Amino acid sequence: MIRIETFAFNAFQVNTHLVWDDSGECLVVDPAFYSADEQERFDSLIAERGLTLSGQINTHCHVDHLLGVAYLRSHYGCKFRAHRLEARLVENAPLLGEIFGWDVEPLSGIDEFLEENGTVAVGTHLLHSIHVPGHSEGSLAFYSPDGGFVITGDALFRGSIGRTDLPGGDYDTLIGSIRSNLLTLPPETLVFPGHGPSTSIGEEAAGNPFLRG
Repeated sequence: MIRIETFAFNAFQVNTHLVWDDSGECLVVDPAFYSADEQERFDSLIAERGLTLSGQINTHCHVDHLLGVAYLRSHYGCKFRAHRLEARLVENAPLLGEIFGWDVEPLSGIDEFLEENGTVAVGTHLLHSIHVPGHSEGSLAFYSPDGGFVITGDALFRGSIGRTDLPGGDYDTLIGSIRSNLLTLPPETLVFPGHGPSTSIGEEAAGNPFLRG
């Protein structure tokens, strides 16, 4: 059985997702913890649940979603994995962090590239990567057929969609990729976004004002 649990970190309340299965092997999606207190909170969450952290992946690489990447590299030995089209955002993370008052150390690039239509192992289960550009060029969603959920990053929210006025954003591209690559999932699929509460594919297909027509 595959499980998911979500915790909000940093001033932007970014959703960091823990995904694990009965093996106890855990994957972190969008590590966003920043302060020492948040790092300690994250460590406690892993310990309390008896999990073994095996990796980290990012839906995209806007700086608010990257704040815990270096910590996971140094303290857990987890390689940083994201789509290759996010490399420019990673390079610019320290500069963008300054704008929001964050001291972000250079990340020296993405360790391993994730590809669209690929898979990421979590114990004995797989997450399927889905390309959903529009919020950023290399935005990925991660779908678990076994768990009946999809992690959408900042592409799709409850009743809303991601911003398209940031570098790499494009409104028409985002709407098209949501309709073609996310709304085609089973309607009962739970949606875990990058900010805010969860929803479902069926709810968004029926009621999201950006996806009507």
